[in-house]
Amino acid sequence: MTAPVFREPASPATAGGRVPPILRVNVAGQPVEWLTWQEAVCLHARDLIVWTLGETVFEVRGGRSRLTGERTVLRLHSILASDGAIGRAPRGVPPLTNKALFRRDQNHCLYCGHPFPDRELSRDHVVPRSRGGKDCWENVVTACRRCNHFKGDRHLRELGLELRALPYVPNFAEYLALINSGRILGDQMAFLKAQFGRDSRLLH
Repeated sequence: MTAPVFREPASPATAGGRVPPILRVNVAGQPVEWLTWQEAVCLHARDLIVWTLGETVFEVRGGRSRLTGERTVLRLHSILASDGAIGRAPRGVPPLTNKALFRRDQNHCLYCGHPFPDRELSRDHVVPRSRGGKDCWENVVTACRRCNHFKGDRHLRELGLELRALPYVPNFAEYLALINSGRILGDQMAFLKAQFGRDSRLLH
């Protein structure tokens, strides 16, 4: 087989020559992870793909058939489902990162309510860690550096502060949307949104 060849896209999905991440789900349709096109090709080569959805975002061209002379073409769709152990949905709580936290809170400080770029935001513990608070989704909020400094290691009631929104644990569909915000295709977002929590801020 010849080396993979990139087909110049006619779709805005790959505008600028960048292939968007491919959403991998299990057979039941539960989101698992984001894949590069190379990782998706490997799953196809191992015959682990059960079904696909969405538009074609990339084509990989192989060698020509000795019988027909036609070149083999593998079309990669924006959503694919894999079988077996590799297709198991992640269990437990999604990992807590600042990037995902800031996106959960829509880049707003939950104390003053103003929006900020990432570089001006920080992770604040509602119950300070020095006073027994945990570093977990339910106890952290996005805060601008000014509000974080002002709050320090004090409880909200000591300052007369109230949160603009309550912290919550995103489910895995929400988490995948949070960590890949800005690069999600329309069909991928629609698929993920169908599995968001009913009260998810990402629905508003």
